Amino acid sequence: QLQLVESGGGLVQPGGSLRLSCAASGSTLDYYTIGWFRQAPGKEREGVSYITRNFGGTNYADSVKGRFTISRDSAKNTVYLQMNNLKPEDTAVYYCAVTWRATMVPDDYGYWGQGTQVTVSS
Repeated sequence: QLQLVESGGGLVQPGGSLRLSCAASGSTLDYYTIGWFRQAPGKEREGVSYITRNFGGTNYADSVKGRFTISRDSAKNTVYLQMNNLKPEDTAVYYCAVTWRATMVPDDYGYWGQGTQVTVSS
């Protein structure tokens, strides 16, 4: 069974960078569209980005366009989220999950990881 493990979160100052990893076991990520999501305290989970299983098409939430980049390393069975120019409003728990579709809707995804905390603060 597919299992996802996120890592790479931490505390960073505004303007800093982090790279999150979503490592898979039990199946190959190439079969799926992989999405990154985040949830801040008291807020609903929101889509951040996804990369599709065919051709590696990508999409981003407007709030992160130009700052975040999603990528896939098939050899490592891992998907990354490079986050640059981080802002305090990016503070959240970040999750990865999989789907068969090109969608940013959390309910369309399954096999959620446990999440990794990102805190942007001076």
